[in-house]
Amino acid sequence: MHGYKLTRMSGTENVPPWPENRTIPHSPAEDVFGVLIGTFLASLGLYVLQQSEAVTGGTAGLALLLTYATSLNFSTLFLLVNLPFFALAIWKKGWTFTLKTVAAVAIVSGYALLHGPMLNLPELNPLYGVPAGNVLVGMGLLAVFRHGASLGGFNIVALVAQERLGWRAGYVQMSLDVVVILMALVVVSPLNVLFSALGAVLLNLILALNHRPERYRA
Repeated sequence: MHGYKLTRMSGTENVPPWPENRTIPHSPAEDVFGVLIGTFLASLGLYVLQQSEAVTGGTAGLALLLTYATSLNFSTLFLLVNLPFFALAIWKKGWTFTLKTVAAVAIVSGYALLHGPMLNLPELNPLYGVPAGNVLVGMGLLAVFRHGASLGGFNIVALVAQERLGWRAGYVQMSLDVVVILMALVVVSPLNVLFSALGAVLLNLILALNHRPERYRA
């Protein structure tokens, strides 16, 4: 029947298997919910890193790094650092992706204003805070990516490189993150920079192993 093989299941009628290349796109409501969850996880992870006096990669890491060197808060810096990358998103990814990304960046900035007053964490040991924060950021990024958005900046560069050049997004992001983390040596202790570098590797391994279009088609 149209190339489908029938399968027999105990107590049920024979039904064709799901077509191998068939995809079900996310609905607008699913995209909104997915982005809200992903941005919450990512912003919480960044807050945990900040309380651990650590940094991470990407424009989020750059904004976090600048909070140690300036009097501006993370929310303001995250929006400012991402502005130049929105033009790249419009050019290479289109308006839909760009608008979702602008919304995701704004939501992360909004969540960041809430975490401090609502979650009074003591200073965290980097041995715990760095891996915990990067796992949260990594899982948040996966959710955001899979709902057609990003958190701006290096995420956009990594996604464009994966789609246009076939380079794995996680490895591209990891290379760019190294530059940001090395810059942290100016304002963060060398030991915390080392922890941050290991945490960035963990974050990007999460992306490299899980954000694979050939495995996830929704």
